[in-house]
Amino acid sequence: MTRLFGTDGVRGLANGLLDAELALKLSQAAAVVLGHRQVADGTRPRAVVARDPRISGEFISAAVCAGLASAGVDVYDAGVLPTPAAAYLVADLGADFGVMISASHNPAPDNGIKFFARGGQKLPDEVEDQIEALLQAEPHRPTGAGVGHIQRFADAEDRYIVHLLTTLPHRLDGLTVVLDCANGAASGCSPQVFKDAGAEVVVIGAEPDGLNINDGVGSTHLEKLQAAVVAHAADLGIAHDGDADRCLAVDHEGTVVDGDQIMAILGVALKEAGQLRDNVLVATVMSNLGLKLALRDAGITTHETAVGDRYVLEEMRAGSYSLGGEQSGHVIFSDYATTGDGVLTGLQLAAQVARTGRPLKELAAVMTRLPQVLINVRGVDKSRVSADDGVAAAVADAVAELGETGRVLLRPSGTEPLVRVMVEASDEATAQAIAERLAGVVQSQLALETA
Repeated sequence: MTRLFGTDGVRGLANGLLDAELALKLSQAAAVVLGHRQVADGTRPRAVVARDPRISGEFISAAVCAGLASAGVDVYDAGVLPTPAAAYLVADLGADFGVMISASHNPAPDNGIKFFARGGQKLPDEVEDQIEALLQAEPHRPTGAGVGHIQRFADAEDRYIVHLLTTLPHRLDGLTVVLDCANGAASGCSPQVFKDAGAEVVVIGAEPDGLNINDGVGSTHLEKLQAAVVAHAADLGIAHDGDADRCLAVDHEGTVVDGDQIMAILGVALKEAGQLRDNVLVATVMSNLGLKLALRDAGITTHETAVGDRYVLEEMRAGSYSLGGEQSGHVIFSDYATTGDGVLTGLQLAAQVARTGRPLKELAAVMTRLPQVLINVRGVDKSRVSADDGVAAAVADAVAELGETGRVLLRPSGTEPLVRVMVEASDEATAQAIAERLAGVVQSQLALETA
């Protein structure tokens, strides 16, 4: 049976896989696993519920709140807020768990449900499995005074904004910042917090209508942000995704600054301030080799994890490290957040521009991005990628050819019958040639047999 929970909660087509019935059952199961099993007998658990502005979030949120209250949980409905705001508010309120309804950077017809444990922490697989196992059981159904209340969490956004402002190492007075909110969950709070921090703010992609989230705007579509930064002669631009747990940037010339470059800038800044714990930064295997080289030159050690912010978080928690993230823009400051926070990241990045008086383009030059070529090889048996002798020999030859000037990564897809071949080299032509050569070997060695 296919596992319902994916790498980031339960996600799918709203009113397809993810309908009101499933939302109700998931919340009733979570009420037991994250609520009643964690509190003393006779105590009613408390949960924070938030959503992004896509239209399906309205009925899914109603179903989630109904399921929780029917299972004896007091619900604080925070309305439309970023995912990291929901996680923060779970901890700030001292709630027992939280629910975020969002499909992140996916198009509007999709939606998702993710849960946070006490303290705003993401759930380990085994806890998600416990919730999934209870979907087939009779739900917990108290009566009378045992059912939960549902109340509006009226000051949720204000609490989150105040929290963000307390993290700033330097105000943003004198900066002009363009914000692209992806017509998503940050459309209200991100412009407000940047203004409160002292910046002159130009806003695009902040008119959500329930259907336009991520539609040609946000961190997956940077063209409008690039044009707006240049047109307004802004110092920098910040792009969020639909639920604002990631941040990409654009310098004053309209050049994209990705998550690796952002981590390089902030990692060096934290080290200089004595705030980078153990001088370690946590990144995934997909981060550009240029990041690792730049950090090494700055006296910072890189710890690598599998792809996914949950694995970055696990490594950060295990070592109590203060900074980590992904090339996609999920950046985690463990001193201030329990998950990637795009608004927090954007603030911290802008603060470094203001503090140093140096343009973002100059700050980003701390890292030289090596050319990176990614080829998806389809129609292959991905399970054999790490065991096939022919593939192993081809990889060994490529690694020897690149030496310390590049690297090779072969990674099976988690959802499709394909293998991702990634090659970095000192120049684009070399990376392309080696990637194509390896992709050919993977295709021939691992081809699926046809009847």
